[in-house]
Amino acid sequence: MEPTGKISPQPWMTAPETGAVIRALTAGGGEVRFVGGCVRDSIAGRPVGDIDIATPEPPVRVMELLEAAGIKAIPTGIGHGTVTAIEESRKFEITTLRRDLETDGRHARVDFIDDWVVDARRRDFTINTLSSTPDGDVYDPLGGLDDLGQGRVRFVGVPKERIEEDLLRLLRFFRFQAAYGRPPADQEALAACRIMAPRLCELSGERVRDEMFRILLAPDPADSAVLMRGVGAFDAILPEAGDVGRLRMLTWLEGTALKMETVAPDALRRLAALLDPGCGGAGAEAVARRLRLSNREADRLAAAAAPVQVSPDGDAPGLRRTLRRLGAETVRDLSLLAWAGELAVTPRLPAERTGAWRHILEAADAWRPLAFPLRGRDVTALGGAPGPAVGRLLAAVEAWWEEGDYGPGREACLEKLKSLIGDG
Repeated sequence: MEPTGKISPQPWMTAPETGAVIRALTAGGGEVRFVGGCVRDSIAGRPVGDIDIATPEPPVRVMELLEAAGIKAIPTGIGHGTVTAIEESRKFEITTLRRDLETDGRHARVDFIDDWVVDARRRDFTINTLSSTPDGDVYDPLGGLDDLGQGRVRFVGVPKERIEEDLLRLLRFFRFQAAYGRPPADQEALAACRIMAPRLCELSGERVRDEMFRILLAPDPADSAVLMRGVGAFDAILPEAGDVGRLRMLTWLEGTALKMETVAPDALRRLAALLDPGCGGAGAEAVARRLRLSNREADRLAAAAAPVQVSPDGDAPGLRRTLRRLGAETVRDLSLLAWAGELAVTPRLPAERTGAWRHILEAADAWRPLAFPLRGRDVTALGGAPGPAVGRLLAAVEAWWEEGDYGPGREACLEKLKSLIGDG
């Protein structure tokens, strides 16, 4: 094939570490190209993250070339042709051109080849089949450039066949639609997703979780969530999902409306927004188990789904009590979710209401944990009997301390404790 375009020199292309890896791989005269996301995003004018490289050289030879140049080489997936190079702390994933001999929806048996077009045809979407030489010449074997420009996310070949090769591609379609697509979504792709959606339960919870988090971190994940519901994807992986209105408005708050350092796109908070409020803590626990969330993530999701409400209708002492009991992170999550819920019903809130919601977030930012000034030993030192009564007395003083908006100091709390012991 002849190149169909040119990428102007990019910082990631001209970086010394990139040059070192390219020189190592071409030392024996072999060909290399940048492939996938780095090429796609450079053409689209987006930030480039991972740098992926392809070559006809077999993986064992790739290891030899890198090591000969003094570059650390890790056989991360050598059976499937993937080697990771680390140069100056930057990682490069290098994959040998290949074709699939056998797939089962999760794993593939591959054959290494030297044909760039055949390798492109085994990829998921046309926009991911673009490749570029180190000098920037772009190759587009399957119409990816036009699809990228038009906002079309289109499977390579027959969509159902691509999904059958790797079921995760079904979820990846919705991620790429959220990130690169414009409506309407490709109907042939949606039809294949609808047929294959019941098989999503065959994927591990970790793979589903990672892909769902990537979908939720897209600039506007709500439209993709609507499409996922339409094809039945949530029936298989997230039956607790509710209406997407709260997710849509939370995305707007996090990404556009609020300019606060502590408020940024957050996958776990957006997952909480996607859940039906009626599913409660039990539903959140089921989601955490299914998606294999960490203990901290599970606790945070459960707190966000709890019936505890944060509202600007309360007073300042009440807000401080809530902050002390729940912590700033939980109050921030709950207030953003509740605010998004209001906006889903009433998109234009009065300025006073908006200001009140902002005040809660500012209070959470300014909050510093308050420690109750008494301990159990204070009870016994004042003559209180050891045992369960100690806890009851401390709880009573703490409730009084809270009612005083945390104003009473240690001496005042001791005097209150004395009076309770004396009354007892």
